[in-house]
Amino acid sequence: MVATTETILTDRQVEVLTLRENGHTQQEVADTLGTTASNVSAVERAAEENIEKARRTLELARTLRAPVQFTVPAGTSFDDLVTRVYARGDEAGIKLAYCRPELYTHLYGMLEAITAANQLTETTTLGLTKDGGVKVYADEVRSVEQDVDPRSG
Repeated sequence: MVATTETILTDRQVEVLTLRENGHTQQEVADTLGTTASNVSAVERAAEENIEKARRTLELARTLRAPVQFTVPAGTSFDDLVTRVYARGDEAGIKLAYCRPELYTHLYGMLEAITAANQLTETTTLGLTKDGGVKVYADEVRSVEQDVDPRSG
């Protein structure tokens, strides 16, 4: 079982979610854990509520770190992506810390896994920080948030 230390889920919640994700019915989980299906349902519901609170907390933290966020749809070309980033920066009064070729190169490198024929194959979320940084939120692809840093590369 996955360790629950430093998470908002209890051991019991993880245990129930693990069994449910492995295809067990609520009654099978209840039988395994020596409880009722009603209790399993309540534990599962509480776990899902905790997970949703964690998602909202992460979104708040992202908003605080990158007050300008926008979603770019699949099919967007990299030329258009860079243009959109600059336009959103202009709208927010944020001077980006990148020249166009640097931004293009870094975004492409970070989004390569969801790129084909110079276009995004997945919808992704970008954020602009107050100091002109660009954040890429590719949770669906890599489960990490990464900064595009003009000094790297």
